[in-house]
Formats: sequence, structure tokens, C-alpha cells
Amino acid sequence: MAAADTPLLILNAPLVANRLGYPDLSGLDLLELFAFVHPARFCVPTAKGLAEALSLDEPDSDDAVPAMLQRAGAALIAMCQSPDWPEREGAWSALQSLAKLRWPWAGVLAAHINKPERAEKWLFSRLPEWEETPERPQPAQITLAPDAIETTLDRLTGLDAERREGQRAYAKAAGGVFAPRDREKRPHVLLAQAGTGVGKTLGYLAPAALWAEQSGGTVWVSTYTKNLQRQLRQESSRAWADKRADGSRPVVVRKGRENYLCLLNLEDALQGGFNGRPAILAQLVARWAAYSRDGDMIGGDLPGWLGTLFRKRGIAALTDQRGECVYAGCPHYKKCFIERSARASAQADLVIANHALVMVNAARGRDHAQRPTRIVFDEGHHVFDAADSTFAAALTGQETIELRRWIIGPERNSRGRRRGLAARLADVASYDDDGGEAVEAAVKAAHALPSDGWIGRLAEGQPDGPLETLLAQVRTATYARDESGAQDQGYGIETEAAQLPGELVEAAAEAGAALAAIRQPLMKLGARLEGVLEDAPDWLDGQGRARIEGARHSLSWRIDLLGAWEAVLARLGGPADPDFVDWLAVDRNDAREFDIGIHRHWLDPMKPFAHVVLEPSHGVMLTSATLTDKDEGGADWESAITKSGAPHIELNPQTAFAESPFDYANRAEVLIVTDIKRGDIPALAGAYARLIEATDGGLLGLFTAIRRMRAVHGRIADRLARAGLPLYAQHVDPIDTGTLTDIFRDDPRASLLGTDALRDGVDVPGRSLRCVVMESVPWPRPTILHRARRAAAADEPGGASLHDDRIIRARLAQGFGRLIRTREDAGHFVVLSSAFPSRLLSAFPDGTPVHRLTLDEALARVAEGIGQSANASGEFEDNTAQVQQ
Repeated sequence: MAAADTPLLILNAPLVANRLGYPDLSGLDLLELFAFVHPARFCVPTAKGLAEALSLDEPDSDDAVPAMLQRAGAALIAMCQSPDWPEREGAWSALQSLAKLRWPWAGVLAAHINKPERAEKWLFSRLPEWEETPERPQPAQITLAPDAIETTLDRLTGLDAERREGQRAYAKAAGGVFAPRDREKRPHVLLAQAGTGVGKTLGYLAPAALWAEQSGGTVWVSTYTKNLQRQLRQESSRAWADKRADGSRPVVVRKGRENYLCLLNLEDALQGGFNGRPAILAQLVARWAAYSRDGDMIGGDLPGWLGTLFRKRGIAALTDQRGECVYAGCPHYKKCFIERSARASAQADLVIANHALVMVNAARGRDHAQRPTRIVFDEGHHVFDAADSTFAAALTGQETIELRRWIIGPERNSRGRRRGLAARLADVASYDDDGGEAVEAAVKAAHALPSDGWIGRLAEGQPDGPLETLLAQVRTATYARDESGAQDQGYGIETEAAQLPGELVEAAAEAGAALAAIRQPLMKLGARLEGVLEDAPDWLDGQGRARIEGARHSLSWRIDLLGAWEAVLARLGGPADPDFVDWLAVDRNDAREFDIGIHRHWLDPMKPFAHVVLEPSHGVMLTSATLTDKDEGGADWESAITKSGAPHIELNPQTAFAESPFDYANRAEVLIVTDIKRGDIPALAGAYARLIEATDGGLLGLFTAIRRMRAVHGRIADRLARAGLPLYAQHVDPIDTGTLTDIFRDDPRASLLGTDALRDGVDVPGRSLRCVVMESVPWPRPTILHRARRAAAADEPGGASLHDDRIIRARLAQGFGRLIRTREDAGHFVVLSSAFPSRLLSAFPDGTPVHRLTLDEALARVAEGIGQSANASGEFEDNTAQVQQ
């Protein structure tokens, strides 16, 4: 009631509202004020984090927080009056716009931000322009000397640093991938496993930096998580300066277009495209854009918590989510963050990217000169998953409606700056009759694609057009055949695309013809655009040429997409293709349908990976702490080589292994709790609460199902809060995963619950993480794709059972890897499972003590701490197993 009646001083209003169960909470949110005063500056969105960011005394208890929030507000307002305010430029103009939008802080700040003597420049005139640069010459062919690699490594680690022999051997092995290749399509490939603590980042950056310096070439380092990208950017500063003498950057971070601010979308939002709270977000983003390093909105220097303060998907609306970029046709093209990043990467020594972008760039990069040829895949155990996603095809309602919007443009009362094909190529269409006819034919044919409201029409049995008719048949067949039990639980359902009813096969044929009717004029248009470039008219300047090149690239992507969809439909009703797995699916969230379609994945996605990524490359390294599976016989290199894709191009890669220097035998314990029954949510919740209390926080809880995680959180959050133990959770708290990790890392008494993203992407050294708890053995989900791959493995040594065991051991190893990040770390890894097969114990590092015990016994060991429990008497001796060499 107080919150409803009075505008309060708040820290993270959506989180507070969520904790109170209050639908909407407004007031003076200090995070919004921080984002205005200090755009592009990092701050953990907690009272402690805010105090640290503002150099204030941290509150020593919850009771001290309100007074600290007042001091923080006063400090931020005082900064607005300081002559040393580094982000003063543009603040007064932004405040005038925010006042018109009735931003709560505007009235407070009005008296403290003086009108500048000279009118402030508009954002779009302040941003610097990128410049075209000549194509970089191909790199020199050199071989790295092992002594030179060691010398470079010494320089990067520091001459006084501890000498790690494992790291030195690893670095020299990595140097081999930079040697000149002997034959076309025969790259040097290295699989290198390096245990946690070896220092693999500097281990491969040392030869990479040396090769880039001597050859003049570019090395791409690819990661799976944004956390590692952030860490790599920091580590790379040891090898490269922030800028070269000419002002260019030797290290560039590259991500997909959907990660960067689109200036045209921002302009539209600032000029009335957004209303209410989203319009305030747009103004704060504009403040950030003026000070951003590279315009990266997802994992860059835009605070991850900013978008979550505004509920709706405002951040996504300010990026190029739909591939609608008009390239040189955009008035902000010369200042575009995405184009600047792409051009900078062509001149960079090191490009930090992600697995999906590297694969897409290799497959259909706009510029051949920018395609990666020397690649280090860090987090290499995820390359298979990334390839599985990148080379898949999904003919779904959501995908087809996006294609319709891209071709047709805005329809009815739709808002935003969407432009159809005709608007983007109006000048070409008016100049070239054949091109104009092709555009008209494509727009006409695209009306066969689903339009807004398609899910409702399908539910009512009134599909409109051949594609919606097909999706209706897919929906009917999937519901009719589903036997997973997921339907009753509100989850998505699926069924294999085999023995399909005649109505569905007939609908697929008609839908295929409709897709072909769209693809053919697009192909014709692509040919006409190529003709315009070859026989350029007088009016076609450099900017126009660049726009047409961009349009050709977008067209080729859509043509390939349509071709893949037609191929999927052509196989329905016929014999199965042994290289692919096809299935029908209805995607649901809490029983609400949000997509329907047909999916196709490669049975072995490393086959296209080998031909698209490996073959054109000169050197490729896959590295990880969990690259190989490990059973009683030791590391399984044969399986790792198979999953690298190298056998598909008849290549035998080199292998390297560096063991972790950590003392797992004395710094960690694995506790397998045997008295928590599977499916007993009250017991599971009680176990989590008691473990968090025993550790006094610092617990990372990993779940295999979001629903169970939410149920556990709902039962224990209040109990722990009353004990002064903060609890955060993915899919519960309105905070992005990266910020949740920042909060967890910053508070040793906080605990965090999450799913797969936390099992792989969390790096929390020190006391903030001293216990990892898995709710159960992480069995693979019994999907149709998993079943097909399991069946394919049945004829291999170990059979289908070994296929599952490899997946489980990898997940256990990755989860355990969160626990010990430095030599000083110590803690417990707890699995709440009465059925934990002994064959899975090899997932843990050699020598790690493993105890099977009751929850009460586990609580006693956790409460004692690792040092005491390691020296405790042998009361658990009969139930203890130790992982052997």
C-alpha cells in the first residue's frame, strides 16, 4: 500500500515488484538514474554494487540499505553539477525529452543540470563515421618457433608469474595450427584438452599474437558463452594495445546483427515509434549510444539490467532482429555500429566471435576476405551443439511470417519502420523493368505465407492459405500422435515425420509449390541486381552499389532458406533421408502455443561443419576442459575426434592434453545424497533450503527442468530471505542471466538457481561459489532427435548406452567445473539422486573423494567446510569411493 501511495526511492523496481507480488511498481528507480548519469559504465544492480560503483561505504546490513540509497541518489545528483562529469555532453537535451515523457527523475534533475551555452549536437551527428580501408593482403606463410612461443607466453603471463609446464606445452602445441598447410582442403587441426587452471586462454593467445604479428593475418577465437567473450577481451589486453598508432583496434568483438543497436530503429523510436515507458528506454539507450565502445547491446557495455527495467522487449526492438537492414540505403549507414565492427574485424589481429557467427560467416559471409581461416574454438565441447543449430532447417509459423514481413513490408495497422522489398529496391525497380516485375511477383506470391493471427485461425480450424493449411495439418498430426506426457504438463510436443496421413502430404505438396513461387522471382531479382552492378547506370554511386550488394546478400540468404524448406517438404511422405532427422512439433509454454512447424536436423551436424568450416581453413583448434569423455579406461580421444568433424574430410587431427594443477583430492568433495526421492518436490525444496543455510549462501543450484526450479524457488525464497540469504533464479527474477551471475559473484551470501546456461557459462572464483548442487542426474531429454542419434550409435562400441553416458558425464564434468576456478577455491559438489550409477563417477577429476550418504550426513560435511571434512574421522569410510587414475 505504501508503494502504491507514495513515489518511493527504489533499486530495481521490477525485481522489487516481483518479490512483493505487486503487478507494477513505479517510483524513483536508482538504476534508471545511474544509466542516465553514467551510461556505458558497469554496475552490479544491488545496494552493495551501487555503493561500490559510486565509491560509497557499503551497507553492513539490510537495515542500512535505505540510508545508503539516499546517499547514492545524492551522489548521482551531485555528479550532474560537477564540472568533472565525464558524460555531461547530451545530458541536458536528453533530459528535456525525458521531461516530456514524464520520466520520474526529470523533475528532480531539472534544477541540477544547467542548459549548455552552445546547443548540443544530436546523437546522430556526434557519432563518428567509419572509413573504407584497402583489403588486407593475405598473410605471410610462416612457422612459429617453439622458443618464440615460450618467450611470448612469458611476456603475457609476466616474468614473475608461476611457471606452468602444462601451459607451456599446451601453447607450443597450439602453435602448430598456424603452420602453412600442405594441401588444399587439408587444414591443420588440433584437439587440445586443458584442465581448469592450466591457463588455456593465454596458452593459445601467445602463439596467436605471435603469428598475427609476424604474418600480418587475422586469428578468430570463437566462444559459446558471452561470459567467456568478456573474459577474452580483458585477457587480450596483455597481448595487444587498445589502439594502434593509426587509431584502429587490433582486437575486435564480433557478434550477430541482432546484438547491436540499429541506429535507424533508434531514430524511429526517438521520433514517436515508442510510447510510454519504452520511449524512456529509447532515450536512455540514446545516452548510452553516444558513449558506447561498439554499440553491443547484448553482453557489451550496455548494462544488462537496463532492458529488464522496462518489462517489454524494448531492447530487441532497437536491434535488427528481422534481417531488414537496408545497408547503404540507411541514412546512418556510415555510422552504423554493425558495419564498423565488420570493417574493423577485416583489419584486426584478433577477432573474438561466437561459434554460430563463425559458422555462418564461413558459410555465407558477404566478403570472402573476411572469412576466418585460422580459428580457435574455445569451449570446444559446444561446437557440435552450435553446428546442430546452425545447419538445421525449421519451417515454422514464426519463421514464415518473418519472411512475409521481409518481402511485403507493413500491413494493416502495424507500427515500426518495416520496409518491404519494393520499398527497399524502389529505384532499381523503376530503372530495370525485369527487376520491377520480379519484385511484384515475389510480393504477390508472399501473400501465401502466414499472416498475423495465424495461430488463432489454426486453433479455430480456419487456416488461410497453403502454408497455414500445412501448419494446421502438422498441428493435428502432432496432437494425435504425441505420447510423451508433455501435453498434460504444458510443455511442447513433437512426433516423427513418418507414416504421415495423406492430407498432410497433399498439403505439403501445395505448400512446396507456394514456396517455389516465391523463390523463383527472388532468384530472378538477384540476377537482375547482379546485372545492374555489372552494367551500372549513371545514377549508381558507391553508396547505391553497397546497398545493392547488401540486398543481394539478403536475397541469397532467403533463397537458400526457401530451398531448404522445399527440400524438407519434398521428403514428406517419401523414404527417409539417412543423413537427416525430421519431426513435427508444436512449441508451447505453460500450455500456450507459440509456434508450429516441421524441423530438420543433420544426424551428424559435423558433416556440414567439416565441409563449410574446416575445409576452407588453414588451421583450426578445438579446446576445452571437457573435450573428451572419460570412463574407467581413461580419456576417449576417438569419440572426441569423431565429434570434431575431421573424419568427414579424411583428416587425422593432432591431440594435446594438459592436466589441471588443482588439488581436487583435498579441495573438493562429491556428495551423492541417497534419500531424496525423485519427483518429491517438498523434499527437494527442503534439501536446497537446508544446504543453502549450511553453506551460508554461495550455492549454485542446477536444474534440468524450469518448472521444478520455479517450484523449489517458490517454496524456499521467503524462508531464506528472512535468514538474510538472498536467493535469485533464472526464469523467475526479471533479470538477464549475465546480470544474475554478476550479482551472485558480488555477494558471498547470495545463492543462484538456474538451468543449462549456468552449468556452462559461469565463472565465479572465490567464496561466492562454494557449493554446486544438481537436482538429479542430468539424463538426456528423450526427444526424437536424441532417439535417432542414440539409435545411430547402437552399432558403435559401447552402443546406445555409452552414447547417453557420454552426454551425462559431460554435463556432470561441466557442472563440477564451476566449483574450483583457482588454487584457493574449495567446495562441495552435491547430487540429489538416489540412483547415481558408478560408471558416471569418472566424470569427476582423478582423486576427487566421492561419498554416498544421507542428506543429514551431507549437511554435516557441508557445514564443516572442505578443510575440516577432508580431515574428519572415517565415519563414512564404508560408503566412500574415490575416483582412480
